[in-house]
Amino acid sequence: MIGATAPARLLHLHSSFSLGGKEARAVRLMNLMGPRARHTILSAVPEAMGARDAIDPAIDVEFPADAPPLHGKPGLARYRNLARYMQQFDLVLSYNWGSMDGVMAHRVFAPFRDLPPLIHHEDGFNEDESVRRNWKRNGFRRLALPTAGALVVPSALLERIAADEWGARRRTVLIRNGIDAAAYEAEPSVAIPGFERREGEVVIGTVAGLRKVKDLPRLVRAVATLPTNVRLVIVGEGPERAAIAAEAESCGTADRLVMPGFMAEPACWIGHFDLLALSSQSEQAPIAVIEAMAAGLPVVSPDVGDVAAMVAPGNRHFIAADETAFRVALAQLVADPDLRARVGAANRRVAAERFDESAMVAAYENLYGRALKGRRLFAG
Repeated sequence: MIGATAPARLLHLHSSFSLGGKEARAVRLMNLMGPRARHTILSAVPEAMGARDAIDPAIDVEFPADAPPLHGKPGLARYRNLARYMQQFDLVLSYNWGSMDGVMAHRVFAPFRDLPPLIHHEDGFNEDESVRRNWKRNGFRRLALPTAGALVVPSALLERIAADEWGARRRTVLIRNGIDAAAYEAEPSVAIPGFERREGEVVIGTVAGLRKVKDLPRLVRAVATLPTNVRLVIVGEGPERAAIAAEAESCGTADRLVMPGFMAEPACWIGHFDLLALSSQSEQAPIAVIEAMAAGLPVVSPDVGDVAAMVAPGNRHFIAADETAFRVALAQLVADPDLRARVGAANRRVAAERFDESAMVAAYENLYGRALKGRRLFAG
């Protein structure tokens, strides 16, 4: 047991560390580990570190500038450096395609070096693989994953892809995302910068990394077709910020768009929304959907990933098969506050029953604990 031993040393290899779903989950797990673990975080995009601010100040974490890079041309010298760096840790946790060079370094050198166990996490794809995976990347994944102790996915769709396309059926573990559902029951206590509710308005909100795969200009265009009392709040940061603002300017809705940037602790402010809308080209099991459900909000989304299966039965009508249905769903919910309240209440019940973080934390405790030979990482 961990009580009388030194903290476990965990190396996190991230595709990026801008705050999105996978980063929010990883940070939540880090915070729950408390003093039982020490963390080192590498990002394949070194300047993408927006999730850093969500880490509890009491957590022992470092972001070394002198570590081997996760990005670069594949090669034995790079892989040797990465493998040598891994040797100082007890467990390696890798996340998404951008960390796959780290996974390959483990695959190549594990037979020759005393490397720690590695667990890989896949949470979804960027726009270049949102419909069909790149065959070269799939081949690379097949080659890299055999020494991973497990491949963790949050959705049934990704579970099928891992089995059918990556040959990883036997090592794939489905762990559904979860949140502290009870924390979302209170009224919002934190203001959203730049937003002040106006009388009679309806607020459509979304929480996302501002990346192309989220297709947020699509959401801007949809909101432009709605009555002028509808405002759009997009919480998040990323490279597509200027493109989203330009789309709103082009649609004549710049004065109805609020983009406050990254905000921690969504339980404190997501209740300012009247409904959550996603416009993504690809999703798996979005944490933002679970957060909205726990806050008692209806959800409008394209039919991507497991979203339709996540929401309450009464919300499934608003998971849209095409662009027309997406805009109709937004218009229906904007026009009917009683409908929003009924659907939101049903979502809140489902979130409490199916997506409370206790099940997720127990599953990660079991998985990481086995890799660490029974050591406990989470308090309790």
